[in-house]
Amino acid sequence: MMEPGHRVEDLSHFSGPITDLFDRMPGPGDNSFRLTTKQIEHFHQFGYVSGIRGLTEDQADRLVEELAQIMDPTHPGNSLFHEFHTNESADPNRVLFHALGAWRITPAFHDLVWNPAIAVPASQLLDGPVHFWHDQLFCKPAKHGGVVAWHQDYSYWTRTKPMGHLTCWMALEDATLENGCLQYIPGSHQWDLLPITGLAGNMESIREVLSPEQMRAMENPVAIEVKKGQISFHHPLLIHGSFANSTDRSRRATVLNFFREGTRSDANEPLLQGVPVVPKGTELGGRFFPRLYPVG
Repeated sequence: MMEPGHRVEDLSHFSGPITDLFDRMPGPGDNSFRLTTKQIEHFHQFGYVSGIRGLTEDQADRLVEELAQIMDPTHPGNSLFHEFHTNESADPNRVLFHALGAWRITPAFHDLVWNPAIAVPASQLLDGPVHFWHDQLFCKPAKHGGVVAWHQDYSYWTRTKPMGHLTCWMALEDATLENGCLQYIPGSHQWDLLPITGLAGNMESIREVLSPEQMRAMENPVAIEVKKGQISFHHPLLIHGSFANSTDRSRRATVLNFFREGTRSDANEPLLQGVPVVPKGTELGGRFFPRLYPVG
């Protein structure tokens, strides 16, 4: 337990692993951690690929331990979060904990960014060198966990261009249909960019901006039930969301978001709270957006 007033070092100053929790990135000619051709084809056809082992049991347990600490708004590293919502839902009876920036606060969440079991496949799916964009925490407590409404990730990221982004969702405990696992609308990554209709309120708000054909596609979501430590990658335009958790088990997950090298700022204001302005038109990189793989 940290003493009151303890100062937490901002771990974004370390551009590389600071523990031995995860394997090191493979060098040239080492094909470890790579996806199969079939997995890559599935991603391009449907907009996602899931059921990949990204974390060991021990790694997931370590992340859960750190998560329990930093979910407390009085944690001394709380000011390092880019965003922190003890409940992003407007309904106090349905709780969705959501935060960005855990990698700056604790060692395991920091080093997760450099986990080759995630960064190597990300580079394959982006077809080029991959950089870190930002992380997220999504936690639904037992019995009264809230929804993550249907949305496209890139609708929140248009301050960066061109669109060369990727999301990796990872289960810190088993995620099932009953406790609010991730759900996808297969093939929706081929739709145009849609307006933002809200992240944690009405699950179905997105229907207000859909065509009749898109409405029909929404009738056939695919539930991504994954075991603790498994991950799922999805395209930045893929429609996805997750329903409420009314079970006796929590549903905790973390997310890493990536972009392909060459992505540029499209805003003359901070891309994330607490991050220095990257002038519009400038390529992203450096301390807050490090290149992960290939190394160098």
